Amino acid sequence: QVQLVESGGGLVQAGGSLRLSCAASERTFGGYAMGWFRQAPGKEREFVAAISWSGDSTYSADSVKGRFSISRDNAKNTVYLRMDSLKPEDTAVYYCVAARSGGRLHWVPRALTDFGSWGQGTQVTVSS
Repeated sequence: QVQLVESGGGLVQAGGSLRLSCAASERTFGGYAMGWFRQAPGKEREFVAAISWSGDSTYSADSVKGRFSISRDNAKNTVYLRMDSLKPEDTAVYYCVAARSGGRLHWVPRALTDFGSWGQGTQVTVSS
């Protein structure tokens, strides 16, 4: 269990960029793989990207590959999602998520059930 607080969402025009941030509790951040999900109105939550505990392994969904980039700064207890070339279909609430790595430094979770902690979400709206 880790507390997660997202920030950085907002309204942008298509083609624009945003960087989301997720601040995690200091005592537990280093033991977790981190990720991002998103949910648009009327749709199920979908995986966006994740990063391993070590920070050297990442995975992103095909829909955002080449446009979004996940990174983390363990010294600041923060994970980021850089979003470029935004499209209207990227409009959603974006959730920061954390998964206990169990000593696996390079594991990158992807399944919804892998993640035990969720933030409250931050709204991203992309206008055309």
